[in-house]
Amino acid sequence: MATVRRIGFGTIFELENDVVGIGTDNPTHKLQALGNIRSEAATDAGISTFSTYQGFTDKEARFTTGQIDNQSQSGSTSGEIVIDGDVTVSSATTFTSGPQHLTVTDTFTLPSGDTNSREEKPTPGSLRFNQDFATLEFYTGNNWATVNTFTDMKTNPQGRGRGVFGGGGGSPAPSDTLIQYVNIATTGNSIDFGDLRDTEKYLDGCSSSIRGIFGTGSPSGSPVADLDYITIASEGDSIEFGDLTQGSVFAGCLVSSSTRGIIHESTNPTSNVISYVEISTIGNALDFGDMIQGVRHVSGFSSPTRGVFAGGYRNPQNENYSEFQSVTIASKGNSINFGNLSVVRRGQAGFSNSVRGVHGGGISNTLVTSIEFLTIASDGNATVFGDLSLARRLEGGGCASQTRGIFAGGYSPDTNVMEFITIATEGNAQDFGDLIKVGMVAGLSDSHGGLGGF
Repeated sequence: MATVRRIGFGTIFELENDVVGIGTDNPTHKLQALGNIRSEAATDAGISTFSTYQGFTDKEARFTTGQIDNQSQSGSTSGEIVIDGDVTVSSATTFTSGPQHLTVTDTFTLPSGDTNSREEKPTPGSLRFNQDFATLEFYTGNNWATVNTFTDMKTNPQGRGRGVFGGGGGSPAPSDTLIQYVNIATTGNSIDFGDLRDTEKYLDGCSSSIRGIFGTGSPSGSPVADLDYITIASEGDSIEFGDLTQGSVFAGCLVSSSTRGIIHESTNPTSNVISYVEISTIGNALDFGDMIQGVRHVSGFSSPTRGVFAGGYRNPQNENYSEFQSVTIASKGNSINFGNLSVVRRGQAGFSNSVRGVHGGGISNTLVTSIEFLTIASDGNATVFGDLSLARRLEGGGCASQTRGIFAGGYSPDTNVMEFITIATEGNAQDFGDLIKVGMVAGLSDSHGGLGGF
């Protein structure tokens, strides 16, 4: 123990190779105090591990440097804690409770890296910056989820709302690699985005608010298993995502929530295979379940919880299919009957906001112009919405925001026409603009119904 027992003004107090105890004769640290301690306007200049208890710090306390690590705890504090220096927060840090305000005046850096560098067993609630998607993500306890900024649309409607179309083809229009985009909120012609890795026909797409996935198309009549992805906000060529479970030939169908894409893999003869991918990761599709009825040339749409497949063509009956089939996106399993189309068809395009699903065009006994809708949350039959200006096969060429849907391109006849509707209001489609090239395309967006309302 130090030899100085009483400290007054002018006292020089030095401790050399010893410890000081307050309220104890057997301290185990350089300074150990037992009992209640009160400070006012204290400044810490170098404590590396700091445990707080009620009454220990006041609202004027300032930490000028230090490291908060897995040995640190935070009790009940009041007022504001200001950290002036560099602070390192380790991945093992746990706060049992925290201050009302935390102001960092220098540097505060979250863990950062690509998708493959994620921790294998992170703590639920862990937060990191994903360099692949240029966004924040957090661990739910089961998977990594992207921090979506739906509320931005309320104050900045132009912040999202991009529709992207990929591939092409028709009769006689050739298959194509072109990717093009539009701003859904404003009419106008499409703009060059980039190119797919390979020439694609009978393509379809799904997306989160950040990433779009194209797949299921074949220009040759032989099954193609390739899945490509793009970052919707950044123009450029597509990148390899993975492979389908069996491959697809004819306009299979992709629907999605904010995290998962559901894929109907369509072959000749018709297939009932349903697979899925986690949109934020890269890898091959996995088995999801089976369709009630194997079909091809299907359209689809989704809410955040339910995906719906509409119509199509079936073998060996050699006839168009009259029913909707639905799946719960988060739960693997077989599709179930949802209701019936008002006009039986195949080769149409579908899209949705978070409440209402819409599809239109395609071929019944003849090419049709009719547009139908249904409420995704309620099993039931389709209701007439309006008409397209031009009858044609669209084969997946649709995209939507929460307010507007676009029917794009098509064949029989080959066309580059784009038309739009307001999803909440029945009526005929109106002219939107023109695609760069004629033919059928696959559509997706960063603001569709599977992402929820905002």
